[in-house]
Amino acid sequence: MDTAFAVGAAVNMAFVVAEAVFGLTANSVALVADAAHNLGDVLALLLAWAAAWLTRRPPTARRTYGWGRSSILAALVNAAVLLIGVGAIGVEAIRRLLEPEPVASGIVMAVAAAGIVVNGGTALLFMRDRDGDLNVRAQFQHLAGDALVSLAVVLAALAIHFTGLTWLDPVTSLGVVVVIVAGTWTTLRESLDLSLDAVPARIPKQAVNDWLAALPGVSEVHDLHIWGLSTTETALTAHLVCDDETAQRDLHELAAALHEQFHIGHTTIQIETETDAAVCRLRPAGVV
Repeated sequence: MDTAFAVGAAVNMAFVVAEAVFGLTANSVALVADAAHNLGDVLALLLAWAAAWLTRRPPTARRTYGWGRSSILAALVNAAVLLIGVGAIGVEAIRRLLEPEPVASGIVMAVAAAGIVVNGGTALLFMRDRDGDLNVRAQFQHLAGDALVSLAVVLAALAIHFTGLTWLDPVTSLGVVVVIVAGTWTTLRESLDLSLDAVPARIPKQAVNDWLAALPGVSEVHDLHIWGLSTTETALTAHLVCDDETAQRDLHELAAALHEQFHIGHTTIQIETETDAAVCRLRPAGVV
């Protein structure tokens, strides 16, 4: 994955330089502005890469869970930045519907076509791992969204060239905005949920509770908490009320089973007898 981030950042940075040079040569404000936008893509890639690297750093005396949350924050920032960016595109598209302008020149279309290759190719580097890591998914959506915008620019410009209908450009842009928002909203919501210690979307909490409650000797499960340590790692804590004979169950086997069944890798289980549970202040469902 480090290779994907390195290649993506390098290729996009080279494209930013080329786009800025062509923009200045062609006296195109649009290209220069898009170069600035793509520079934001490079910064987003570097942010996601730094977060992925930080998640592998060991815990410290102060950060006892390590830096895993940095990947959640990176996903949240990237999703928010992408939505802000398409919001700006939407505002500009509406303005151009009200005040039509000439379509981009040939050199602008050529550079937009290059943007499809650069952003689309870079997005492919992250496609394989996007389902297992929210940080990678946010980066994939960001790059794929930019490639989709570039494709819309080329197609709309070609259509306008043959039909003369200048309104096709802003209408196409608005369509792209809708597609990107629909695809990014889930990522934004999931990353926001994870940052607030919500149960990860892929973990069925009730199923985990039922599985624990069905263990031999377990009469009750309470104080069950499941949250994301990062975009890939999940933690769980729970109190299991057991009869005296089963209170000394093998917790290592239990943790391994939770990892196999639900992909929960950081498990802390407290075993209680009914006497212990009677005085446990965390037993009521509404107590945290």
